[in-house]
This record gives sequence, structure tokens and C-alpha cells, in this order.
Amino acid sequence: MRNLLSRILVPVLCLNLAAVDGLAADSKIRVPVVTLATLDWEPYVGQDMDSYGYVYELVTQAFARGGYKARTQFYPWARALDTTQRGKVDALFPEYYSASRLGDFAYSDPFLGGPVGFYMRRDSGIEFSIDPRLDQQSALMGLSQYKFGVVRGYLNTDAFDNADFLYKEEVTDDLTNLQRLYHNRVQLIFIDKFVAEYLINNHLPQYKKVLAFLDPPLEIKYLYVAFSKKVPDYEQKLNAFNRGLKDIQRDGTMEDIYSRHGFKEVLWYQGEISRVR
Repeated sequence: MRNLLSRILVPVLCLNLAAVDGLAADSKIRVPVVTLATLDWEPYVGQDMDSYGYVYELVTQAFARGGYKARTQFYPWARALDTTQRGKVDALFPEYYSASRLGDFAYSDPFLGGPVGFYMRRDSGIEFSIDPRLDQQSALMGLSQYKFGVVRGYLNTDAFDNADFLYKEEVTDDLTNLQRLYHNRVQLIFIDKFVAEYLINNHLPQYKKVLAFLDPPLEIKYLYVAFSKKVPDYEQKLNAFNRGLKDIQRDGTMEDIYSRHGFKEVLWYQGEISRVR
């Protein structure tokens, strides 16, 4: 009798275990994946940074809360932009908002970035003729005699990007722009202040006494995830991200991410944005 029960129970038990394993496998398979393109843009995001930087961690966490597993590939910026525009991946981050790209992209809800503006040589004596936060167009016109360095494919500010009266030379990345500024090939470069500080501190320490940020910043930027409208279900993924973003804002996860990555200054800018605007 015991042998008979063994012959019956063992196969049944194995079938039950197989069913449980199958359900577990199915649950893993069912977790939807969102494919993302990004770039090395330290200190916001970078392959050599802790958890790939605070923006990477924030975006990944928000998608996870929204029910998606994020799969991210690093590219040079121009390629990341093109890859997303063509719908080869679902979305691109971090991106600035621009109405000119609404034909290609749907933008997520915003999260905080940092101050953007110009870097210059300390010995140049360059100053704004008017506070750009009051009248950016007039402030830029007062700099029209200078040569500017910009990164190909980057959005800057609308006023600066539309300023056809300024002479701008394109390069592939911010590091190259800083090097060209140091060697006097351009007089001003457009750059995020935190990015410039990171690159100088970690790659170009000899530039510290030579280069400086031209205060005040032109703007304090929000960052976005830009979803390709070529992807059929982009709205579903966009809504999932926004739900997750609200969730990590509400429970303090976002503030914890900023703090752990040494970006408490970003939290200060949250109040500064409202004050300037």
C-alpha cells in the first residue's frame, strides 16, 4: 500500500511543483519591458557612476513603480536622438522640453535638473548687459560679438537656439567644448553648470583656475523622458512612467535618490524655480 501511495503521490507532487515553476516563469515573462536610450552625461547619468547616476536611478525606479522593467542602452547623444526618433527604442532620457520636437516625441511629467548657461574664461571679462532671467533675448544680443560652442543635437534654451544673430560652432560633447574654450577657440560655451563642474573636477582639474560659469544662469531646467511617437503603445508607457514618478515623489524615494547621489542642491533649486518664474 505504501509503495502504491508513493507511486501516486510523487508524480502528482512533481506536477504541482512544475506548475508552480511554470507560473513563476510566466510571471517573469509577463513583466513588460521598456527600451530606453541615454548618454554619458555626468553627473546626471553615466556608465561609470554609482547606480549609473541619479537620473538613471530615478527613471528606472519610476518605470518599476509603473509596472515596467527598464532596459537602457548608452549612445552618443546624436545617435540616441536618432534611434528614438525612428522608434527603434521606446524613449530617450534625459531630455529638455521643446515644442519643436512634439512631432516626434511625447514628453513625460518633469523632474528637476539644474542651472544652464555659459562657461567662459575668467580672464575674458565677459558680463551680461542685462539679467537674462528678466530678458534673455536682450541679454544674448549683448553677447553677439562672441563665438559660442554648442553640442550637436542638444536642446539649450529656446531663445538661444533661435538666436540666429549668434555665431555657434558644433562639437560632439561637452568635454570637447570645455577644451576648446580653454584654448580660446570659442569665447563662450553653452553647458549645464553641474555637468561642467563634474567634468572639470574629474577630468580637467587644471581648468579650475581658468574657466568659470557666467552668472546668473539662463534658466533652471526640468528634465523629461521623451517617448517616441513611432512606437504604437507609447501613451501606455508614458502614463505608466508618470504614475511611477508621482509615486516616488509622494513616498520620499525621489528625495532619497537626490540626496544619496550628492544632489541636495537640486532640491534647493526646486524652490528657486518658483522664485525666478
